[in-house]
Amino acid sequence: MPLHPSDADRVYTLSDFDFELPEALIAQHPAPERSGSRLLDGTGATSVDRIFRELPSLLKTGDLLVFNDTKVINARLFGEKATGGKVELLIERVLGGNQVAAHMRVSKKPEVGATIKMTCAPGQEDGLSATLLGRWPNVDGPIYRFVLSNDRGDDPYTLMERHGHVPLPPYITHSDSPEDVQRYQTVFAKNPGAVAAPTAALHFDEALFAQFDAMGVSRAHVTLHVGAGTFQPVKTENLAEHQMHSEWYDVPAATQQAIAECKARGGRIVAVGTTTVRTLESWAKTGLASGDTNIFITPGFDFQLIDLLVTNFHLPKSSLMMLVSAFAGYEHIMGLYGEAIARGYRFFSYGDAMLLERTRALP
Repeated sequence: MPLHPSDADRVYTLSDFDFELPEALIAQHPAPERSGSRLLDGTGATSVDRIFRELPSLLKTGDLLVFNDTKVINARLFGEKATGGKVELLIERVLGGNQVAAHMRVSKKPEVGATIKMTCAPGQEDGLSATLLGRWPNVDGPIYRFVLSNDRGDDPYTLMERHGHVPLPPYITHSDSPEDVQRYQTVFAKNPGAVAAPTAALHFDEALFAQFDAMGVSRAHVTLHVGAGTFQPVKTENLAEHQMHSEWYDVPAATQQAIAECKARGGRIVAVGTTTVRTLESWAKTGLASGDTNIFITPGFDFQLIDLLVTNFHLPKSSLMMLVSAFAGYEHIMGLYGEAIARGYRFFSYGDAMLLERTRALP
């Protein structure tokens, strides 16, 4: 697919990434089978409707699939202030020493030092509480720092596993269920820390992996702990004024080697999800294989590593809309989204997927 010259020259604003989406197309539940979701193949001049399990036919021997192996934690906790007011916490990050960074939903913010009695799982009451220490990482931020504790002295991961709820996105209207525990998690999830799933990878199952192995398509993993900021729309019309949220990532040595070997044999790097894109391009840009990234990818961005992208359909005015537009061309993406809406594709975390090709040659 050729580079769209307008993408390099045009100054984009927030309004360029808006579109109308019928509410009925926002997927509330996953497809019955992971690989049974739909796949919009946008790699050619004309888009093609496919089923996700057809993806192997679109890849070649020697290609490398790169996945984000983060694991979604039961990051949503509920509680009650001493006054009786309801509190909801969404754990953004475990900080160490039983401290966590969390978003707090409450009618009136408690004072620093206040202890909130948290709701325990039925039959597992163990005195779970959260004590407010202040804001994090600075006094003006929207995230708060708490100490989580219980009678047993358990660590935050254990406490969330026992008492927490699956942190479903705000556009999914039902409470978390046993189905969500299984399906809002990839089949290969390994490293706990995400409050949102790397949703493009939710479509992969063991049968697909067996096909990739048989045809000589390699696999590698990175880790990026997806934060709640992934659901936040960009609010500044001037994109240069947007402050991107920060997330922790890691590119293991084995993955670095797999990428080098793939390039050496002429294979293609296939990023599964925008979180994998952000991880690999952060590494390529900074040379740091691990750390925090707030990379903001918009049209005109020079991609260093990735050739193909498997991704779900994203929120209007989101940073992810800008990322996929940077990768495959703004006009091409907006056209594909229009086609997807007209054809009844399912959108967002539990929705369908698309396959995209980079619009320009890598150096």
